[in-house]
Amino acid sequence: MSPSSLDELIDALRCLPGVGPKSAQRMAYHLLQRDQRGAQRLALALDHALKVIRHCARCNNFTEDEVCERCLSAKRDAALLCVVEMPADLNMLEQTHAYRGMYYVLMGRISPLDGIGPKELRLDKLLARAADGMVQEVILATNFTNEGEATAHYLGEMLRARGLAVSRIARGLPVGGEIEHTDAGTIAQALVERRPL
Repeated sequence: MSPSSLDELIDALRCLPGVGPKSAQRMAYHLLQRDQRGAQRLALALDHALKVIRHCARCNNFTEDEVCERCLSAKRDAALLCVVEMPADLNMLEQTHAYRGMYYVLMGRISPLDGIGPKELRLDKLLARAADGMVQEVILATNFTNEGEATAHYLGEMLRARGLAVSRIARGLPVGGEIEHTDAGTIAQALVERRPL
């Protein structure tokens, strides 16, 4: 029989996405037997992060300050506000170097099956940010999943009702992609969203 503290550690590790009982057990054994220094570092880093990281008052992304550096930057275009689901989505958009506007991170998406509605996403905070008088266009960059599409539709209706210009990122074939290896839905969407040359 395992010590109760070991069971508690295994159970705690299961809170991570994609970690099931066997993976959590392997991680716990590894940390306790092979990498106690790594386990200590992990515990300290997690404890510290929980104490100092908060949500930016403007973009809702993670930061250690009241307002993050990106929101304070004079080099960004305050007239554009791009709405994304998660910080990882913001990071991917930043890696393109194609967008220099501001962001708002929802920290999720509307998903009634998971009990997440507009209230849980605190969309009132997004609305206040979008209607601050500086934003001219809101770009909806939610994922193209059922939940992401539902979220984009809801946000589009809500923001247009306040007189804001709203756009949605385009879908289509990936750069370097070959048509024969692309799914039919993506090809159909690329045809619908075609543009003149």
